[in-house]
Amino acid sequence: MTEYGYFLSCEEHSPSALVEQARMAEQAGFTSLWISDHFHPWTGEQGQSPFVWSVIGALSEATSLPVQTAVTCPTIRMNPVVTAQAAATSAVLLDGRFRLGVGSGEALNEHILGDAWPQASVRLEMLEEAVQVMRLLFEGGQVSHHGKHYTVENARLYTVPDEPVPIDVSAFGPAATEVAGRIGDGLLTTRPDAEAVERFRRSGGGQKPVVGGVKVCWGPDREAAEVTAHRLWAVEQLPGELPQVLPTPAHFEQAAELVPRERVTAKVTCGDDVEEHVAALRAYADAGFDRVHVSQIGPEQRGFFDFYRTKVLPRLAS
Repeated sequence: MTEYGYFLSCEEHSPSALVEQARMAEQAGFTSLWISDHFHPWTGEQGQSPFVWSVIGALSEATSLPVQTAVTCPTIRMNPVVTAQAAATSAVLLDGRFRLGVGSGEALNEHILGDAWPQASVRLEMLEEAVQVMRLLFEGGQVSHHGKHYTVENARLYTVPDEPVPIDVSAFGPAATEVAGRIGDGLLTTRPDAEAVERFRRSGGGQKPVVGGVKVCWGPDREAAEVTAHRLWAVEQLPGELPQVLPTPAHFEQAAELVPRERVTAKVTCGDDVEEHVAALRAYADAGFDRVHVSQIGPEQRGFFDFYRTKVLPRLAS
């Protein structure tokens, strides 16, 4: 049976707000947490971008729910050795309730140190090697590695959980999905794509977990919710590789001007119709997902959690 979690958006909310949302999510009956990992928000309108590892530390004291980054890029801005240390410490703080979600990243976050932004095939190659390095470090021994993209000399993690941190891989296309099947402990994606689930399972994923994320914009006024969804997340409807290659929030703001409101509302459930919210989540269950994380767009957080606690989650459990 599909489980339902909450997706904490670091792009929209301050650290203290994220921690409070995690508390409300647990009280509402959500069973796990996703949290985004960005250096920049997608647009200035979103307005936030706290350091995710500090927030995870606070979450470990605020909630008993499992936590996963969705997703961390462990290849350029964050070296895989440093990412491994952050993930291992998070897993210890959370008593093993932490999974590391990784992906090949976006120029928006990764170019900030002046590094070149590689093409997609190279980024996947770097991700695969980074995962190899992190798995070695999670074993707790001393690691030296001389690979194509990374060199590690005499590195050892002294603070490690009892079991290695699971690493799930994000994918949005066939090549990345096959990499996820080959190297991941699970698949992460934000589309209810049954074909991608099947590709992941055929590529080596087997019965490993498939976990999704979906955005909604609850509110008693549907039109106001639609305006909010378009204002804050029109960027999610940009086509092709644009989200991976645009370098700054200003560039995303320019591109988002080309996205009509109708395109956003065709993809994002807005308003307070229970059936529409239930259908949006059941689409993931029907596609074979094991868990789905819901993100409420905008400031109407308390009303959203009350709505899901009393009306949506009970329907999904029936």
